[in-house]
Amino acid sequence: MRRPMRGLPLLGWGVIVKRFLGGICVLWMVAGVAGCEGARRQGSAQPGITEAELVRRTQELMDAVAPGNKTPWRKYFAEDCTYFDEKGRKMDKAALLKDIEPMPAGYSGTIAIVRPESRILGDTAILSYDMDETETVFGQEMKARYHATHTWIRRDGEWRILAGQVLRYYEDPASGKMDTRKYREYVGSYILAPGNVVTISVDRDRLYRQRGDRPKDLMIPEATDIFFRKGVEGRLLFRRGEDGKVDALIDRRNNEDIVWKRVR
Repeated sequence: MRRPMRGLPLLGWGVIVKRFLGGICVLWMVAGVAGCEGARRQGSAQPGITEAELVRRTQELMDAVAPGNKTPWRKYFAEDCTYFDEKGRKMDKAALLKDIEPMPAGYSGTIAIVRPESRILGDTAILSYDMDETETVFGQEMKARYHATHTWIRRDGEWRILAGQVLRYYEDPASGKMDTRKYREYVGSYILAPGNVVTISVDRDRLYRQRGDRPKDLMIPEATDIFFRKGVEGRLLFRRGEDGKVDALIDRRNNEDIVWKRVR
């Protein structure tokens, strides 16, 4: 039997190699954990952002609208941003900055950020919020409500808006006054196509629209021959022929008309 080499324990080479490789694996694991921890600490050292800070910056943007101050808009929007406003216009940063102009003389306004919600994940932050706008035009006050969403990204340690979109909440128009005795001129049936009939009726000085067997809708007067339904965007107009009598009901949506012809 061969004697073991001097200085080595009475273990086979296989056991020795396994222990040696096991030690190397442990060292690699320790190094990997240390590297990950270092990367984590390095990442956490970069400036993060909170919902409160997003709201503060966004309010700074809104405060700059009335005076036409472009500085915060230039600061907080990314060079390659895309933005859709409440009018449906798509703008890049240059177009967005060009659109920021002071309000005319006699005009003033404020925009308040309310009901914010955020989602912040790594280098991306999404802020969704409502805007309550008050505009004063030569002493007369107007109000409007909007909803907006901004997507912020962190590049080179700086947070900027990469994309934004604004929507306007629908508001019913102010109701007008009308001689309810004229409602009788609208009463009748109006047809869009065979099997598609709308009936206009009057009940206790109120005008109603009913399509088929569906429930009746109250028609609220805005002006003579012009009505709207509560919470429904668009207008209902009664068209008059050359003889002055109503010959059609027009359902106007987004400046496009659907004509219902009067049959009786």
